[in-house]
Amino acid sequence: MAVFQITGGKQLRGEIVPQGAKNEALQIISAVLLTEEEVTVRNIPRIRDVLKLIELLGCLGVEIRQLSQSDYVFSAKSLNLEYLQSPEFAKQGTELRGSIMIVGPLLARFGKAFIPSPGGDKIGRRRLDTHFIGFQKLGADFKYDEKNSSFTVEAAQLKGSYMLLDEASVTGTANIIMAAVLAQGTTTIYNAACEPYIQQLCKMLNAMGAKISGIASNLLTIEGVQSLGGCEHTILPDMIEVGSFIGLAAMTGSEITIKNVGYEHLGIIPLSFSRLGIQMERRGDDIFIPAQSSYEIQTFIDGSIMNIADAPWPGLTPDLLSVFLVVATQAVGSVLIHQKMFESRLFFVDKLIDMGSQIILCDPHRATVIGLGGKHKLRATSMTSPDIRAGVALLIAALSADGVSTIHNIEQIDRGYENIDGRLNALGAQIIRIG
Repeated sequence: MAVFQITGGKQLRGEIVPQGAKNEALQIISAVLLTEEEVTVRNIPRIRDVLKLIELLGCLGVEIRQLSQSDYVFSAKSLNLEYLQSPEFAKQGTELRGSIMIVGPLLARFGKAFIPSPGGDKIGRRRLDTHFIGFQKLGADFKYDEKNSSFTVEAAQLKGSYMLLDEASVTGTANIIMAAVLAQGTTTIYNAACEPYIQQLCKMLNAMGAKISGIASNLLTIEGVQSLGGCEHTILPDMIEVGSFIGLAAMTGSEITIKNVGYEHLGIIPLSFSRLGIQMERRGDDIFIPAQSSYEIQTFIDGSIMNIADAPWPGLTPDLLSVFLVVATQAVGSVLIHQKMFESRLFFVDKLIDMGSQIILCDPHRATVIGLGGKHKLRATSMTSPDIRAGVALLIAALSADGVSTIHNIEQIDRGYENIDGRLNALGAQIIRIG
């Protein structure tokens, strides 16, 4: 396993461009299975999870042509569906949680889909019920093979239906949308996720000939069509990377300009960081973060402790709470971080406590952070990345710490962040990749 060796305590300076959005890419690339025609997708991030999905599509028979480092053309004219029953596919599916996203398109176009229980981050219970209940509402038969931990859905003809989702699942909503666009009749999805990733998927599908209305709301109406055509689509900048870079700049007292952030799609992210006292300035579609020697956490109007919690869009994305937590360790003041969605995502705080942070883990979902105010720098240490988002939070902590830190299992970080060591080293960081 590769490791990062990080010499902390260095101020960074310069410009950095966020990669394409990982979560959007997994949906958009899966959607190419809905048509025989060519689909061009631009700004694809070259990260492990996305490249594994592209590899999986290639094994299914999708013709893939790379135009540049981040632009691809996909043609799913002839697919080998027998590959779904192969040991190779079983291995690929269990290694990649994003593999679940191919089920909706395959079910819609071919009337059948099979998937082994997908892998991904171990951050607590991540159930798939929403996906399959949605498919059943569209008329599909669902079977779960407990022995082999695999799922099968079949339908001679999907039919539009009204459904109220039990949770506003982003991937669940996306999967159901991709199934419903080729269903017979009209589908109404209430309590649909409406994150920018979902908005982008709907816009792409409409460009392919789908009829989706209510985009950007939690009530989607989908009129089924006979077939879809090709299109061109550009993936948004990754808002999780943008937020990570804002936190990095604050923690290291650095002056950084984040270029081409897609500001109108960031939602509450900039405001949430400003509540930690982080200064930033919007310059067109860029964000400028000046070097700050300290930043102070706000309180609520009545003086009570600030609470930063995740929520469905347009609330704060749960993927950034790990970054908010680590940034708060060097702020002036205290904050309660409330991770509502995943019960294991805060368990990396023991590493930060080892580095000298003052954190009280209240329960699996809540942690109180007492900021050190920059008076005591974090200590360098050796640690292991448990998942993508905690991994980058630990990297930020290591970059702000005194001494040399080591992060093991950086494959987790590589799953979500493209060439993160190279891009940060270009700003003045000192990160050595070993192995």
